[in-house]
Amino acid sequence: MTIAVIKVISMSREEKIELYNTLVATYPDAVRKGDTMPYTSLNGHMYSYFTKDNFVALKLPDAERIHFLDKYKTTLVQQYGIVQKEYVTVPDDLLANIGELQPWFALSYQYTNTLKPKATTKKKT
Repeated sequence: MTIAVIKVISMSREEKIELYNTLVATYPDAVRKGDTMPYTSLNGHMYSYFTKDNFVALKLPDAERIHFLDKYKTTLVQQYGIVQKEYVTVPDDLLANIGELQPWFALSYQYTNTLKPKATTKKKT
């Protein structure tokens, strides 16, 4: 009989945010924004963020999203009672492994860069 060992990582919100900051810093063109809810965006599209529920969400294209969900046994992001179909929940153990997570973050940036820029809503002065 084989017994599965489950690695449980317990981190504070601050530790997770620091890991998120480290992840963002691995991609030269990425800029971390937001004070209370850290996020990254490109051309008006968010492609990663740190949720109020203390996990990282990544925006991925269809095929890669399915692969990510299967590989890491995770789920689509659910916020405010809505399933965000393009975003995956990054498990804490993967967040703690920046080397493994970084290619997914890069893919998220690259995917978002293919999307049509959103119109700005800034008022002209």
